[in-house]
Amino acid sequence: MAFDSEVIKPMDAFSWLSGRFPGGPWRRVRHFLELIKFSHSIFALPFALIATFLAARRIGLLWPGWTRLAMIVLCMILARAFAMTFNRLADLELDRRNPRTQRRPSATGDISIRFMVGALVICGGLFIFSAWLFIPLLGNIYPVLLAVPVLGWIALYSLTKRCTWLCHFYLGTSLGLAPLSAWIAIVPPHGPALSVQVVLLGVAVAFWTAGFDILYALQDIAVDRRDKLFSIPAALGIGGSLWISRACHILTVLYLFGFGLGWGEGIALGPWYWTGFVIVILLLTVEQSLVKAEDISRVNLAFMTVNGLVSLVFGTLSIAAILLLPRNLG
Repeated sequence: MAFDSEVIKPMDAFSWLSGRFPGGPWRRVRHFLELIKFSHSIFALPFALIATFLAARRIGLLWPGWTRLAMIVLCMILARAFAMTFNRLADLELDRRNPRTQRRPSATGDISIRFMVGALVICGGLFIFSAWLFIPLLGNIYPVLLAVPVLGWIALYSLTKRCTWLCHFYLGTSLGLAPLSAWIAIVPPHGPALSVQVVLLGVAVAFWTAGFDILYALQDIAVDRRDKLFSIPAALGIGGSLWISRACHILTVLYLFGFGLGWGEGIALGPWYWTGFVIVILLLTVEQSLVKAEDISRVNLAFMTVNGLVSLVFGTLSIAAILLLPRNLG
């Protein structure tokens, strides 16, 4: 991967920082946030927060406290920004050849390779530093020990489409790490072991993500086949992909059912959770109905709007259910 030839001379440095240089910092930041789809952070974050509140109850707290919440949110945002920036760098030439993506700021040059590399280093460094903060603030060394492996795992997704059609499921595991990571970060080293219940939530997130990513990939069937990239739509076509996506979302519902019941000696959740559970079933049904073998024009509506509602509504009602649990969980 060659770096672009844009050079800022020393005398231009102040102009660049002050925004008078063409493509000044605020414009670049705005384009960068668009590039990494910052708004899509909403997908995994609510599930990390569910695990955060559940872990707090498991260690005897009625709620996690602002410090824990802020640290989890910060780590989630930085980790996703790192992964998306790596993805845009790894897929730069592919994006330039794909009609759907060739207007991305990275592909058009509005965001330079140098800027993205800088953002990658900053996000990765800040993530590791944020993970280290769990030591002085909460006495938990595991977040910093796992920080680099987590970054490596979520970045590797960008390369999987070059070698396996299981790339959708690899992406699912990347988002599925969110609740598991939150649990590990909140529960102290001497506290309860990783809960089977939160693993069920992570698996549910993994299948949910794989299901909607398969739908999203329907847009690129022709390009994937042309560039010899691996994806389920490229391998099986639209019809087969729709069935696999539906199967993923059925498994999502089954694992969410087990999570709500507290399988694995977990905490059974109450009516607010089951209200959210029913809404998730309805939303996933709507999502699957929006995309048909003969018409995939509403993929973006299914991908962004419906999945955004799934995470927001389910996350809000699940956290409400956890907060309403009895003080003494027995």
